[in-house]
Amino acid sequence: MKPSRFSQHQISWILKEVDPGQKVSDVCRQHGISQSTYYQWKSKYGGPEASELQRTKELEVENSRWKKCMPTEA
Repeated sequence: MKPSRFSQHQISWILKEVDPGQKVSDVCRQHGISQSTYYQWKSKYGGPEASELQRTKELEVENSRWKKCMPTEA
């Protein structure tokens, strides 16, 4: 999967731009993303705040470390 050009904080900031009254199409055009990308981000990152996103990222990193350390049963 191709990595995103935007960090989670940037995505959160882009999603919040639409709340004050800007149109989704205008925000998408401004940042060079498609509307389908915006709605995918909204479904994935729409609820959590920046601090929650940071905690989620930390947990994902920790989880991947644990998975690498665990021996697989054959």
